[in-house]
Amino acid sequence: MRGPALLAGLRYGLEGFALGFVLGVIRTMVLAPAIGPSVAVLIEFPLLLLAMAWRARAIVRRSPGLAGTTDLLVMGITGSLVLMLAELLLGLALGISAQQWYEDLFHMPGIAGLAGQGPFALFPLLTGRRKPVRAA
Repeated sequence: MRGPALLAGLRYGLEGFALGFVLGVIRTMVLAPAIGPSVAVLIEFPLLLLAMAWRARAIVRRSPGLAGTTDLLVMGITGSLVLMLAELLLGLALGISAQQWYEDLFHMPGIAGLAGQGPFALFPLLTGRRKPVRAA
């Protein structure tokens, strides 16, 4: 079973959500009024990705039950799904309908978040290899 990978993915997704929440508040309250919402997103986006690449590596290294490539992919995909679900639940708690949340994914800043899901899901695999791959 993929229990360790699922648990690592849960942690990874929740950490991504927490960091995104903090950076989103800073972006919305501080940066956006000063430089505009789109530029603020373009500043926040690489910082969030860089931090989550670092966290993916740290979580993989602290998860001895992860057994290889499949576990790293499961961790990343689980983390991505947990992150999206947490964002949806926050939106619902703030009175945004599921349909509006979905539509917002295709406009800034949602489009940046959607674009980041691919790298986010792959970070455990890309940064978490324990042994170098040898050429044949």
